[in-house]
Amino acid sequence: MTPETQAAVDLPADASADADMGSRNRLVISILLVSTFVVILNETIMSVALPHLMKDLNVTASAAQWLTTAFLLTMAIVIPVTGFLIQRINTRPIFILAMSLFSAGTLLCAVSPGLELLVLGRIVQALGTAIMLPLLMTTVMTLVPENARGKTMGNISIVISVAPAIGPTISGFILQVLEWRWMFLLVLPIALAALLLGTRLIKNVTTPRQVPLDVISVILSALGFGGLVYGLSSFGDPSSGEGAIPGWMSLSVGAVGLVAFILRQIWLQKRDKALLDLRTLTSKTFAISVTMMAICMMALFGTIILLPIYLQTVLRLDTLQTGFLLLPGGLVMGLLAPPVGRLYDKYGPTVLLVPGAIIVSAVLWLMTMLDQNTPIPYILAGHVAISIGLSLVFTPLFTASLSAVPPKLYSHGSALLGTVQQVAGATGVALFVALMSSRAAGLAAAGEPMISATTGGIRTAFLCGAIISLFAVAAAFFIRKPAGGAMSGGMPGGH
Repeated sequence: MTPETQAAVDLPADASADADMGSRNRLVISILLVSTFVVILNETIMSVALPHLMKDLNVTASAAQWLTTAFLLTMAIVIPVTGFLIQRINTRPIFILAMSLFSAGTLLCAVSPGLELLVLGRIVQALGTAIMLPLLMTTVMTLVPENARGKTMGNISIVISVAPAIGPTISGFILQVLEWRWMFLLVLPIALAALLLGTRLIKNVTTPRQVPLDVISVILSALGFGGLVYGLSSFGDPSSGEGAIPGWMSLSVGAVGLVAFILRQIWLQKRDKALLDLRTLTSKTFAISVTMMAICMMALFGTIILLPIYLQTVLRLDTLQTGFLLLPGGLVMGLLAPPVGRLYDKYGPTVLLVPGAIIVSAVLWLMTMLDQNTPIPYILAGHVAISIGLSLVFTPLFTASLSAVPPKLYSHGSALLGTVQQVAGATGVALFVALMSSRAAGLAAAGEPMISATTGGIRTAFLCGAIISLFAVAAAFFIRKPAGGAMSGGMPGGH
């Protein structure tokens, strides 16, 4: 009997157990990926519909953008709590909780008669979405070996970047032939199918442990993040008159709440009781990655919210044309995410982040020159280019940041990354729309035609994004692959 044959005879049980474990892990990650794709799709499915809803529900742009901002803001408030939930509750029940909330919110949106209930439905949807993303990230960091994380994070990047990117295309197609409620009626059976499939097939892969929930931290988190985003949203809103909380007051409450939240976490983490353990930020790589992620998310969501308004209000495209114009960029992000993950495993983050950040910044600067006569191919090329830049950025940022965090802090690292990501997205939406509305109102008051005023407002918003993007370019040079991260041997077929 040869040594190879003897080894095969001696270790059948171990090999079978390893194969079963690997198969179980792949199944869990696959179900989480599909479910997360479905829930994150809803972050931007409303963007193309905003001009349609503004007319249908007779509301302003600043009021309608709360359909996106409330979604992102709820996620930002809830995601810190998910670090606690993931540690306390096992994989299967927390998955069921997340998808049940999302499905209930989707049903509420589908039957809502006006903006108020529609926003409430989006908030309930966001409660489920807020749990899914950290659950996916923590599960992957727990189950996937370090030298294969780039490839897996590439698949996660498809979910996180492509789902919101193709949301406008899907909603544009629906709105062309059906009323806006069908954006939710068509998603509902998919969400229920994911819930039923996950309930039946998903297995528990984590070990729950007793951790405390600090209610004061939850309240301070809501005041801090909520105050900042609400304050930004209120600026430039012509509907915010008497009875509304002044923007400066909301920003002040938000700033004080955020400082108090940070100080409390620093105090609590000394006893391992923090809601969001900020010791993750002692890693230089994690801290810089989180900062760069925030800037890129502001650019992504600001662009996603502004381009449909520009295309429909200024260039007079319909929702279907707008959706199809934005589709190539979403597809490019999907196609590039897996190879970018493999390139990360082989070469590390810097060679991807630097060109990616430069491309994003360059496109945002070019967007400051949009006018009523801008050719459609110019906009298409710009959207595809910024999608390429963002695809080069997201996977390396996710992988490098979380790989720099100690395993015991994975849930806190993914929760903090998710919180910053959603706050930045909500801030990008609120800031870009506020700048656009404020500048457009000023130009209209000065006698400019409405289309010209809107164009001027959009250029101003993109100018803000372009200036902020320069900080991302600078940050890209300082992110390195964590010292403990093994390369995948430089072999092209290593995965």
